[in-house]
Amino acid sequence: MADTSPRTGSPASQDTDLIIIGGGPAGCAAARMAASVGMRSVLVEPDTLCRNLYRIGALNNALGGHASGPALADAITAELKSTELCRLELGRRVVELRADHDRVTVTLDTGAHLAASYAVVATGVGPLQPRDVSWITASSGLTLPPLWKADADDAEGRTFLVLGGDRPIGTFLRAHPDTDTRLLVAYPETDAYKVEEIRDDPRVTLLPVAHLTLHLPEESVSTADVVSQDGERRTVTADATYVSIGNAPTAPSGDLVRGADGYCPSVDQHSRVIVAGDLRSARFQRIMTALGSGSEAALHAYYAARDLSLPS
Repeated sequence: MADTSPRTGSPASQDTDLIIIGGGPAGCAAARMAASVGMRSVLVEPDTLCRNLYRIGALNNALGGHASGPALADAITAELKSTELCRLELGRRVVELRADHDRVTVTLDTGAHLAASYAVVATGVGPLQPRDVSWITASSGLTLPPLWKADADDAEGRTFLVLGGDRPIGTFLRAHPDTDTRLLVAYPETDAYKVEEIRDDPRVTLLPVAHLTLHLPEESVSTADVVSQDGERRTVTADATYVSIGNAPTAPSGDLVRGADGYCPSVDQHSRVIVAGDLRSARFQRIMTALGSGSEAALHAYYAARDLSLPS
């Protein structure tokens, strides 16, 4: 007979009580809350824990006295790594999620499978690439790093071509106020309002474009042919190219319900799949809401596994 003890609330044949997909603030909060109520979890994250927090130089909407994203990320990581009921699977990616009437099964990029009573999906958003927008022509297989991945050593004395005018450019400039760099920011008309905060930075050259054709780098030099919004044509060169086009939801394939915008609203999902963090909606992409939604997701699984009514 399967073991359905009150502590686990799930058959012994399952690998854990809760599978958490994504190791950002929401996923980490889910794992911590699950452990606090005695639930075992496996957290799967292809990168480092809270990786996106490390690009935020200053915080103004997080409790705990942490003045920067890296400080908060270090605190969350240290606490989670000391959580005995959470097993970390770092460097692994969930490629498929399937939900059945009594369990959730995920497939890792290694081909391994994990099963649990419930899953929390907190994979968040990732950077858009040139292939995702119509105003850029580039090789179909080209993937460029987001600007926030460049550090001061990368930028010092160099010129970067930045595709898109999304607001992380301002975050990058504030994080490296004394770095001698030059940013050539090529952006479409729809991004005009976003670049206002960087317009007066002497390190920035704004390039409003109607279309841009990006050539593959040769000898560490990036080249692009630009058609301006006035129809003028020019060629620009830079030491490297980064993207700041915007973000799109990232989630494994399988039994996740996506809206027309790619996000996965919580109310539309299978009863054993709980969505937390930025993946729910573009409207609530804040650190504090991610932490809260992750904690709530774990409690949802805890109560549901015991057939208890959720608290109102």
